[in-house]
Amino acid sequence: MKDPKAMYALSYGLFVLTARQGEKDNGCIINTGMQVTTDPNRIIITVNKKNYTHDMVLATGKFALSVLSEQADFSLFQRFGFQSGRDTDKFAGFEDNVRRGEDGLYYVTQGTSARLSCQVVSTLDLGTHTLFLADVVEGEVLSRAPSATYAYYQANIKPKPQAAGAAPASKKRWVCTVCGYVYEGDFLPADFICPLCKHPASDFEPLA
Repeated sequence: MKDPKAMYALSYGLFVLTARQGEKDNGCIINTGMQVTTDPNRIIITVNKKNYTHDMVLATGKFALSVLSEQADFSLFQRFGFQSGRDTDKFAGFEDNVRRGEDGLYYVTQGTSARLSCQVVSTLDLGTHTLFLADVVEGEVLSRAPSATYAYYQANIKPKPQAAGAAPASKKRWVCTVCGYVYEGDFLPADFICPLCKHPASDFEPLA
């Protein structure tokens, strides 16, 4: 392992999870990651089964984590958190902000403080999610910027709701307060259900 200090960033909890199967790369935002042992350096993550990245990790047994820092821009969450990678290349036009590790997996260099490459040891079916127990085979600190907590994301990175009386945006958008999915349209239907976390329209708020 290159730098054991990369493990310290795990306690903060916002990551870009990346995987590669064949010639296909994919990534998603997760907020689960925890170190369980130091010898060997072993961690656990949980990933929603409806996420395409989950399928790739399950099939290949390898994944990388890019630890998001307080310098992360909301566009990173839009790219990796709010759109499916099943039919979209999330890395297209983003090549200057990613690198491949020695294991061939992408890691994000923009707005990240550390990266870890991992080999799955075992899995546990949790119903809607799968828990992956993995050995950290490579780690590197990328910047000294503090890692972003979920609370920091909510307070400083996520766009604020549109203020009452403000001029309407040219394109209306609503964000799910549970998972961050962004809905665009002229209005948000009262019976709308979030396609990612299955929460109702009442859990959405307007974006400025």
